[in-house]
Amino acid sequence: MNVTESVDTAAESVTPLRQTWQRLMRSAGPHAAALRRSIAGLGLAAALQGLALACMAPLFVALLPEAGDMPSRVASSAADARWRQALPWLWALTALGLAAHVLRWRAQGFDYTGQMAEVGHRLRLRLGEQLRRMPLLQLQDKRTGEVNAVVLGNVDEHLNHALIVFNLLAQAVITPLAAGLALLAWDWRLGLAMLLVFPALAPLYRWRRRAYARGMRALAQANARCSGDVLEYTQGLPVLRAARSAGARAAHLQQSFARLEQLQAESQRKGSQPNVLIASVVEVGLLLVMAAGVSWAVQGSLNVAVLAAVAVMLARFAEPLSSFISFTSTLDLMETALERIETLLAVPPLPQLSPGQTPLRFDIAFEGIDFAYASGGPKVLSGFSATLPAHSMTAFVGPSGGGKTTVTRLLMRHADAQAGSVRIGGVDVRHIAPETLNRLISVVFQDVYLFDDTVLANIRMARPEASDEEVRQAARAAQCLDFIERLPQGWHTRIGEAGGRLSGGERQRISIARALLKNAPIVVLDEPTAALDTESECAVQRAIETLVQERTVIVIAHRLSTIVGARQIIVIDQGRALEAGAHEELLQKNGRYAALWRAQQQAKQWRA
Repeated sequence: MNVTESVDTAAESVTPLRQTWQRLMRSAGPHAAALRRSIAGLGLAAALQGLALACMAPLFVALLPEAGDMPSRVASSAADARWRQALPWLWALTALGLAAHVLRWRAQGFDYTGQMAEVGHRLRLRLGEQLRRMPLLQLQDKRTGEVNAVVLGNVDEHLNHALIVFNLLAQAVITPLAAGLALLAWDWRLGLAMLLVFPALAPLYRWRRRAYARGMRALAQANARCSGDVLEYTQGLPVLRAARSAGARAAHLQQSFARLEQLQAESQRKGSQPNVLIASVVEVGLLLVMAAGVSWAVQGSLNVAVLAAVAVMLARFAEPLSSFISFTSTLDLMETALERIETLLAVPPLPQLSPGQTPLRFDIAFEGIDFAYASGGPKVLSGFSATLPAHSMTAFVGPSGGGKTTVTRLLMRHADAQAGSVRIGGVDVRHIAPETLNRLISVVFQDVYLFDDTVLANIRMARPEASDEEVRQAARAAQCLDFIERLPQGWHTRIGEAGGRLSGGERQRISIARALLKNAPIVVLDEPTAALDTESECAVQRAIETLVQERTVIVIAHRLSTIVGARQIIVIDQGRALEAGAHEELLQKNGRYAALWRAQQQAKQWRA
């Protein structure tokens, strides 16, 4: 299932906030406790801010004279008395305000001190480790751009905004609640009226969050798809230009952009009227509180000073309360990001059987292998069995799609067979630790992937601890020195994305140098010379001759002339081993291999 598609089934549901909280804490890992303290600090700071604002009621009562007070000789002494009465509340307001500010600053230190960045870093490392652990065949089903959106974009989306969102929500909810509760001590009617505004927000929140959740999931999917399309278009641009299809693929990319724009516009359009309605409900509720207060003041049952303090508080609360529902949309953005991250992290690795074992010899056996790429799909291998002797070359031949490459992928454990077993030196590969198995096998692919780094680094990645001299010896044996010395900075020349600055033959020889440096006892050659010119093929062939000495070698070949010297040739078609033997033996059998050989020999005689 695609990373983005995994959330489609939940598009109509709203994830409980408790579950979002749990996911956020899990993603924080060892920093979860510190993140909880920071969020709790923001909540406490918001409560202190509400109490500070509530102090305005007794402060105003102390400072403002009653409506019936008349000037007198003792006006000066009365004013002094009011100031003495007001001073403790002024100090309390100041102290609470400063405490709220300091507490909020300390709580946001989780961000300022770099802990949030470290959480993001650790999460990316976890995702990178998961990409290393998850079955490669399952990873290949995912578009690179969409995986990139999860590893980079989603991590930033859910972490970078966390404290900002919680701070805004705390100021929109906790601050008015604390002020309303404190106001009950001065006038229970006004305090209760303020608190009654909040129940009106609950149904509005539930109503809008469902729509926000759908919109955020759709936007996340569209963004991931755009990321995949952009990466695919950029990487394939040379091919598209050569095929005169750059415009056609650009049209596809434009459609992806248009879809994203449409979703963004719809989100804004559909959200504008509900947001205005919600803001209006909040404003009307606060105005009703004020109207009730004015009515009680006119009737003489409410001190005008308390009403003035409440007016200041309502003006302070109006905007955060009106924007509360909009703030929660960021929670849905975070939830969508967390869900996509957990979906990727939840892909189980291939099971590791106990006890762990390490083979002491390097013959290979495939025993009764059944394999299908998708559950319930057609079998690519059906009852495949073969034995490959150690320290010898075995060639897999046969038509495309017959299962040759799949056999080698099962050996390298990109996936596990649904039935049967793969053994190295008598040890089931499921008992071999992944790192150990990787050390045992070197692969030279038909399509070599090089990284945008130096020549030296690209070869050394096979064995990072290797010295410069060991790398040079591997390159010399792989026939690489002639073209490396011609590069502008020699060994330190960056070779571009996917090795784009090198020719196909040069990339292939770099790949063989890697394999030589790795010095693994098993070598898999997947059509290493299929797409090369004659001169490059000769150079690569010489490098391969050095590579395969005293190793167990598997060659996947379509050109039968390149494998006539193999100790064993296995013809694979429709997932089965049809024939096995040396070149001369198979010709004498006059079976499938002999027919393939005659067809290729006849093709050599064709003339244009």
